[in-house]
Amino acid sequence: KQWYQRRVHGKQWYQRRVHGKQWYQRRVHGKQWYQRRVHGKQWYQRRVHGAHVPKHLRFEPLMSLYLTDLTTPDDIREAKATGQVYACKLYPNGATTNSDSGVTDIEKIYPVFAAMQEVGMLLLVHGEVTDPSVDIFDREKVFIERKMIPLVKQFPDLRVVMEHLTTKEGVEFVKQAGPNVGATITAHHLLCNRNDIFKKGINAHFYCLPIIKGLEHQQALRGAVRDGNPKFFAGTDSAPHPVCDKEKCCAHAGIYTGHAVLPLYIEVFQQLFPDGDEWRQRLEDFMSHFGARFYQIPPNNDWVTLEQSEWTVPEEYKFGGQWNKPFYYGEKLPWRIIGHAFDEEQ
Repeated sequence: KQWYQRRVHGKQWYQRRVHGKQWYQRRVHGKQWYQRRVHGKQWYQRRVHGAHVPKHLRFEPLMSLYLTDLTTPDDIREAKATGQVYACKLYPNGATTNSDSGVTDIEKIYPVFAAMQEVGMLLLVHGEVTDPSVDIFDREKVFIERKMIPLVKQFPDLRVVMEHLTTKEGVEFVKQAGPNVGATITAHHLLCNRNDIFKKGINAHFYCLPIIKGLEHQQALRGAVRDGNPKFFAGTDSAPHPVCDKEKCCAHAGIYTGHAVLPLYIEVFQQLFPDGDEWRQRLEDFMSHFGARFYQIPPNNDWVTLEQSEWTVPEEYKFGGQWNKPFYYGEKLPWRIIGHAFDEEQ
C-alpha cells in the first residue's frame, strides 16, 4: 500500500513537473510571440492594407496591441516609440470570440496601465466580467462596478474607451467620468433590443457579445447619441462569421455590419432627427469628428458620397472564401454609398 501511495504521489509530482514545464514553455513562447508581434507591426500593417483594401481607396489602419497576462510596461513603451501603435485592447479572458489569450486578472497588469498613462496610449476595453454566476445581461454593469470604477480612479489620466457600450449604466458611467473616458456605440445596438433576438424563434445572427440588451438600454444609447455628447462616437464591432458557424448549436458571437455601416447609422440618425437636415451634421460629428478628437488625431478630410436610393441587403455575402449573412439581410435601406473623394493635400 505504501509503495502504491508513493507510486501515485510520484505520478502526481511528475504531472506537476510536466505541466509546470509546459506552462513555462507557453510563457516563454508567448513572450517571444508577443515580441515578434510588436516588432512585426509594419509587416502586419502591410498585410492588412494589401489584403483587404481596394486599390482605389485610401485607408490608414491605426494599430493596436492585444493585452495579455504577459504584456509588460517595456512592451508598451517600445510600441509607443514606433509612432504607429495608438492603443491597446483589453479583452477579459473568455469574454468573447478570440479572447482566450485575454487578461485573466486586470489588477495584475496595473503596471502596464501605468505605462500606458505615462506615454499617452489609449486603453480600449471590452467591458464584461466572465464570472459564470453573473447573468449575461448584467456582465457589462458588473464589470463597470468591479473593474472600471477602480481602474479610472487609480489612473485618472489614462484615456479609456469603453468599446461597443450596451447599457444605461454604461452610458451614465461615461457621462459622469472625467474627460479621459469615452465610448463607442455600434449600429446594431442602436437599432435593436433583445426582443429582436427572439423574433420568429431564436435568431443566431442577432447574437453578439456584449449581447444586445433590453429596450431601456437601447433607449439610453440612443439618448446619448441624440444629445450629441462628444464622449460617444461610432464603433462598428463588425464581426463576420461563416453561416456554418452561426447556424448551429453554440453559434459564434458576432454581427456583420461592415457591408453597410454608414447606411445603417443613417437609419438611426434619421429616426432620431426626423425633421429637416439636422441629422446630417449630427451623423458627421458622430462618425468623423468625436472619435478623432478623443484619439487626439486630425480628422479625416476625405469624403464619402451617399445617395438616397433604396436597396435590399443581400441574404449573403462571400467573405474570406465563405458565405456570411449580413445584418439586416433581406431588409431595405434607403441610402447607399456611391463614391469616395480624397483630399489630395493629405
